[in-house]
Amino acid sequence: MQLKIMPKKTPLSAGRVPLILFLCQMISALEVPLDLVQPPTITQQSPKDYIIDPRENIVIQCEAKGKPPPSFSWTRNGTHFDIDKDPLVTMKSDSGTLIINIMSEGKAETYEGIYQCTARNERGAAISNNIVIRPSRSPLWTKEKLEPIILQNGQSLVLPCRPPIGLPPPIIFWMDNSFQRLPQSERVSQGLNGDLYFSNVLPEDTREDYICYARFNHTQTIQQKQPISVKVLSVDELNETIAANLSDTEFYGAKSNRERPPTFLTPEGNASNKEELRGNILSLECIAEGLPTPIIYWIKEDGTLPINRTFYRNFQKTLQIIQVSETDSGNYQCIAKNALGAIHHTISVTVKAAPYWIMEPQNLVLSPGDDGTLICRANGNPKPRISWLSNGVPIEIAPDDPSRKIDGDTVIFTNVQERSSAVYQCNASNEYGYLLANAFVNVLAEPPRILTSANTLYQVIANRPALLDCAFFGSPLPTIEWFKGDKGSALRDDIYILHENGTLEIPVAQKESTGTYTCVARNKLGMAKNEVNLEIKDPTRIIKQPEYAIVQRGSTVSFECKVKHDHTLIPTVTWLKENRELPTDERFTVDKDHLVVADVNDDDGGTYTCVANTTLDSVSASAVLSVVAPTPTPAPIYDVPNPPFDLELTDQLDKSVQLSWTPGDDNNSPITKFIIEYEDAMHEAGLWHHQTEVPGTQTTAQLKLSPYVNYSFRVMAENSLGRSSPSEASEQYLTKAAEPDKNPTTVEGLGSEPDNLVITWKPLSGFESNGPGLQYKVSWRQKDGDDEWTSVVVANVSKYIVSGTPTFVPYLIKVQALNDVGFAPEPAVVMGHSGEDLPMVAPGNVHVTVVNSTLAEVHWDPVPLKSIRGHLQGYRIYYWKAQSSSQRNRRHIEKKILTFQGSKTHGMLPGLEPFSHYTLNVRVVNGKGEGPASPDRGFHTPEGVPSAPSTLKIVNPTLDSLTLEWDPPSHPNGILTEYTLKYQPINSTHELGPLVDLKIPANKTRWTLKNLNFSTRYKFYFYAQTSAGSGSQITEEAVTTVDEGKMAMASRQVDIATQGWFIGLMCAVALLILILLIVCFIRRNKGGKYPVKEKEDAHADPEIQPMKEDDGTFGEYSDAEDHKPLKKGSRTPSDRTVKKEDSDDSLVDYGEGVNGQFNEDGSFIGQYSGKKEKEPAEGNESSEAPSPVNAMNSFV
Repeated sequence: MQLKIMPKKTPLSAGRVPLILFLCQMISALEVPLDLVQPPTITQQSPKDYIIDPRENIVIQCEAKGKPPPSFSWTRNGTHFDIDKDPLVTMKSDSGTLIINIMSEGKAETYEGIYQCTARNERGAAISNNIVIRPSRSPLWTKEKLEPIILQNGQSLVLPCRPPIGLPPPIIFWMDNSFQRLPQSERVSQGLNGDLYFSNVLPEDTREDYICYARFNHTQTIQQKQPISVKVLSVDELNETIAANLSDTEFYGAKSNRERPPTFLTPEGNASNKEELRGNILSLECIAEGLPTPIIYWIKEDGTLPINRTFYRNFQKTLQIIQVSETDSGNYQCIAKNALGAIHHTISVTVKAAPYWIMEPQNLVLSPGDDGTLICRANGNPKPRISWLSNGVPIEIAPDDPSRKIDGDTVIFTNVQERSSAVYQCNASNEYGYLLANAFVNVLAEPPRILTSANTLYQVIANRPALLDCAFFGSPLPTIEWFKGDKGSALRDDIYILHENGTLEIPVAQKESTGTYTCVARNKLGMAKNEVNLEIKDPTRIIKQPEYAIVQRGSTVSFECKVKHDHTLIPTVTWLKENRELPTDERFTVDKDHLVVADVNDDDGGTYTCVANTTLDSVSASAVLSVVAPTPTPAPIYDVPNPPFDLELTDQLDKSVQLSWTPGDDNNSPITKFIIEYEDAMHEAGLWHHQTEVPGTQTTAQLKLSPYVNYSFRVMAENSLGRSSPSEASEQYLTKAAEPDKNPTTVEGLGSEPDNLVITWKPLSGFESNGPGLQYKVSWRQKDGDDEWTSVVVANVSKYIVSGTPTFVPYLIKVQALNDVGFAPEPAVVMGHSGEDLPMVAPGNVHVTVVNSTLAEVHWDPVPLKSIRGHLQGYRIYYWKAQSSSQRNRRHIEKKILTFQGSKTHGMLPGLEPFSHYTLNVRVVNGKGEGPASPDRGFHTPEGVPSAPSTLKIVNPTLDSLTLEWDPPSHPNGILTEYTLKYQPINSTHELGPLVDLKIPANKTRWTLKNLNFSTRYKFYFYAQTSAGSGSQITEEAVTTVDEGKMAMASRQVDIATQGWFIGLMCAVALLILILLIVCFIRRNKGGKYPVKEKEDAHADPEIQPMKEDDGTFGEYSDAEDHKPLKKGSRTPSDRTVKKEDSDDSLVDYGEGVNGQFNEDGSFIGQYSGKKEKEPAEGNESSEAPSPVNAMNSFV
């Protein structure tokens, strides 16, 4: 059998014997073998905009191939770069890649510039792009003093981030001190500029650690702004000072906390403009304040928002359209709405485009005497200019070549000779960028050669496509012929497809496709051939699949998985549970065809899958295990149905077939429905898809079919307990091929680079292809241009890249499916999209109006729109304070920046320092960056109130004087006129005395106060004054000294009486004494009078009986301590003893001292007398025990 190749894959017709298909003489798709002479080709180079890490060596890539191997040279900033003169620069061996060793010494900034590589050999010179080398930068945040923000509940607030300008720009996010991201919502969100916006504040927004972070990904560093403190107060909590400060500025948007309709925080005004480049992401932002919190909506005034490319971010405050194109230009409107009203803002979007390829020049391999063309077509907005170079030299000054003719974007070659070999460069450029392409013309005379390895063995599963390679080369371009076997008979079937690169495709390989295939390449200089072998293997199938099982806990379950496979392939069978490896448990055992699970528990329930793999294919089958509680008593067996059987196909038509079957046993539960599945053995062998379902009473189904599908069907029955195992598969039925009946979906045109258009789509599946040779016709043209549709037919892929497109030009795109039978219906047209330069003119008529000592208003004239050369993002004011002589030696001037969005022509500069000279300039800003600065304008701020004196110290205290020393205010904010000192005494109860006011000259830093009270604490209030008023005060306290004698003792007495431990001790003592007094009183009442008189009567000793002075009667004895009379009714016990507990008063008090004694019968021995007074003890009276009563009296 014999087959020849043609440029596009084409089915063979049985009526064309032999069939010889020729390609055109250009073989742009074929690579020239490296052992043949050829001009250089750049194979690898660094990106155009190359941002390097200054901490690492600089590597600028330039790799090229060619025969002879090319030599390399470099230019830097347009002039020759002699690497031999720089010891830090080396070139890799057999390469043009430069390595600049800046880690040992040197700085990355030294090597900033534009580099270009040239690869040259005897056949020509190829050049790289202009590679712009810039080191990445991650600058620190400018130090600033952030005052706490105090505002009222319900007000709007903007916390500025203003990150340092880095290369590339940083990623901004807000976190707290604990590195936790601050929560965001419809009320609180971060803007595209990094600022944090509050539509209205709530008390829970109060915190001291609002921190803006800037992450520089290129250098893996994060910079942090100083924390911002925010305190949200109610109206009653705002004192007059805070209210005055807030009313002096609009910076934080102080407003009433009453409900109010929305207003925009950004952008400003009713309308603004934005320009974006084709292929980029268009980001539009609207953030509104109001109470209640407004909701943002987006519409496009002159059309609808593109589906699948439109995304809403930041709680719908940001509208993003990816891969924008010219069709996305127009007016977009954002609407902010709450219960009190609505407001809208219109953003006019313009899409521009850098150059992008329509047709990029391709390498030409020609034989002597041939003709050919190089075509270089690009588009852009504005239209790019095309220029040609030959071997890196502009074509106008390059050596003449009689075989060459330039015709705009085309180079025409006629009757080429070997000297015509060269490398041509096409440059397409406009104001937004450029494209550079190398394409060589190589004049060769070479006989054919086969590049595919000889006797390659191809193994393919039956009913799948087989691809046999035959890579070739020759000049002139050879013709390709395929033969099968040794007979050399021509191919007479339509089952073969030939590809441009010589590949032979068998869409549905069958067993009879096995054999030896020979590829033959011929041209006028010779012939080459190569043999390859094809083996067709049986597909792997699971002929006994695991079945659904319901088992009781503690029982054993077995799943069977029997695999049938080609005898020459060795399968491996793996069991999975829930698509993961089986648990490492001894209860799970696997043998050749079974998985056994013993002692089943509830955790074992789930889906078990059997996977059979060979080196060529893989199939799987699954079953569900349900674990139930043991049945306490025998019950009827209820189970899922048995699988249907006896499947039969009848009424076989092109697009339909009738399937019938016999139901299996329903196992005591009626069958509710049958599920029919199909397998496409041609495209997805072993994979079953859902076809349809029919009621359980039906045993036939009319099935709709698709073209070019090798169908097999199976049926499952289902009842209330579950689904049966599948039936055996039906016989196979191959439907005829037809043209596709649908086109790819999800067609998009989104550029990945500024100079291209990436057209993507969701490819049709093999099932949807409807026939062999599935391809796609991709068509595109500019929406606003007059160009015709440009089309290209590509293989079964999912994208196509159109190079050399202008940036941000709208395109109309369509993708149509086709196969060997024909085309799908006409596809729908979708809209796709394909930059911006720095402004040229500075704002004019800049003037400044000073509002107060800390606030100035700047006005300027708007810049003409044409000179902006981009989307107007706003105006940026740079302002800085004039430096003192000591500060002029600093390397950098600390400049502050304020950006005013949109087309504003005035803005406020808050936070200025009083009594200072400032300089400013204004620049216009677009998406590319800043324009030139306006001429500097200077202005002075008036005097303000000074800050508090830096220090205040009290020195040299005496009995009646104190000396104060201080340092002037760190920020006088003007000329100091005087100091004011106020002071007042503080007594021991911390009450303040009268206030004394004293004025002190401004040139003093020390002052002595005399005639003060000794040992007195004073509080001092001290502040400075300028002509603008009094500044903040500083306070201090001090005490005059005291006399070291009496005053020290008095001080100690007073001090100890106020100590907590002493007061507690005295309370405890008082309580103890009170208890003792109560005990004594109780015992005193128990004692009464003692019966001494009765004993005296019994003894009848008149000599020792005392007589009353009045009537001579005997006196009664009483307690000597309080002289109370004894109770008359008191008697001694019958045993004539006196109990100790009844006489704790002690009779010793009635005798002589302590020597009184008792007889054995208890009678008292000694002299009795009348009323006796105790005699004082000898010696000092202080030796007597102190009385508790006296002790108590001492506290009264």
